[in-house]
Amino acid sequence: MMTKGRKKIHFGIDPQTHEIVLGKWRLKLPESPAVRVLIGSLLIVGGVLGFLPVLGFWMIPLGLLVLSHDIPFVRRRRRKLAVWWARWRGTQNSSSKS
Repeated sequence: MMTKGRKKIHFGIDPQTHEIVLGKWRLKLPESPAVRVLIGSLLIVGGVLGFLPVLGFWMIPLGLLVLSHDIPFVRRRRRKLAVWWARWRGTQNSSSKS
């Protein structure tokens, strides 16, 4: 049961614990901003090389999510995408109920 006023996060960064939340999985972010930027950048570079074995294109959005914790430009883009996604899903769900 959820507590009143607290929203359950399914995807993003939990502001209380500073963990990346991906559904039921939680990944702890490093304390150092430099290490977070390095990890995010490496994930994006690995994602660009996603056609190679072991690497994958899934690394690009994860890298952008990690970078959004420290870089305001990336954070604004992530928030705009999240708002657009919520509105799109809301209209899709409400129209399918008719």
